[in-house]
Amino acid sequence: MSSTETEPKHGGDLLQLENVTMRYGAIAALQDVSLGVAAGEVVALLGDNGAGKSTAIKIISGSVKPTSGRLVFEGIPREFESPRASKELGIEIVYQDLSICMNVDVVANFFMGRELVKRVLGVPVLREREMQRITEKVMADGGTKVKSVRQNAEHLSGGQRQAIELNRFVYWGGKLVVLDEPFAALGIEQVRRGLENIRRVRDQGLAVIIVTHNLHHAFQIADRLVVFRQGRLVLDKSTSDCTHETVSQAITGDGPPVQIQ
Repeated sequence: MSSTETEPKHGGDLLQLENVTMRYGAIAALQDVSLGVAAGEVVALLGDNGAGKSTAIKIISGSVKPTSGRLVFEGIPREFESPRASKELGIEIVYQDLSICMNVDVVANFFMGRELVKRVLGVPVLREREMQRITEKVMADGGTKVKSVRQNAEHLSGGQRQAIELNRFVYWGGKLVVLDEPFAALGIEQVRRGLENIRRVRDQGLAVIIVTHNLHHAFQIADRLVVFRQGRLVLDKSTSDCTHETVSQAITGDGPPVQIQ
């Protein structure tokens, strides 16, 4: 059955895009896309530049509103007015350059915008010891080793900085994290640790979307592979049912039509 004959079924998913189209004037960045992501699942979004991946992420993050179709989160149709609205529901977007401040320490990055404060003689004072204790515990529980949580982020590896983002996401009640090219600037060992961090997040019952150009990484970590081409979703299958050749053909448009499950 070809991709034009099969409608994907995503009932019970944490996130659903239903028949989403996004137009910029005469250009359709997305065309009638339906996609679901379940809790405890890693979904890899694949496709060439301009295929529609970034537009889908912008819709999920609340950066743009679709021209038509709808986004459903936790079974409720949502219209995000801003990225803050999606973040408040537990949706986190981690971009390739990360949102880590290099000139402050791990604790400050972990509690960025959520600092613990007490009042001493009416003056607000940071609860530094408690913040440090929590950061150390969360990082250790997440399997992330750093020399000290009091060292500035500029002295950490790319994988360690990424781990701060993921651990922060889990601790603050995140439900769906989108990782944009999470391994692009990492070495082999850092990629291995990054994959472990993602599995740990998934195993805690959270949903993960990975945007990547790297098929090898996608096959290693994703439960499902989704391919966009020219604004359309052309493949949505379990990773175990895919081959590198099938996915490559879906990305380039070569070969016979592929199936959507």
